[in-house]
Amino acid sequence: MSNTIKLMLKQFKEMKIIKSESEYKKALLKLEKLFNAKPNTPKGDELELLSLLIEKYEQEKYPIDMPDPIEAIKFRMEQMGYTQNDLAKIIGLKSRASEILNRKRPLTLEMIRNLHEKMNIPTHVLIQAY
Repeated sequence: MSNTIKLMLKQFKEMKIIKSESEYKKALLKLEKLFNAKPNTPKGDELELLSLLIEKYEQEKYPIDMPDPIEAIKFRMEQMGYTQNDLAKIIGLKSRASEILNRKRPLTLEMIRNLHEKMNIPTHVLIQAY
């Protein structure tokens, strides 16, 4: 068995699912050391595997809530440089756009479809209650 394969086996045997905050911190320190590893090398493979383990732990330990539908619309409007008039063209009347942004009117299915299509806001964000 070549030295490269022996090294890879040793490194991967040391890898395990991250289950505690202390293991997570150790994994982050190790990730930092491996950060500039070249792809398709033993160190690069170790970096990729360690990244996946860290990502899994973070998703379970620190889940990120979906954004509020109205805040998502406002954020996307800002990104696209849209005004309330631009939003009105997508969802209907200017007064309706104002009511939506001020949470006085719920989004309809047609509005959700239009917002998704024209502003690329995920439908699963828009259908949430607010």
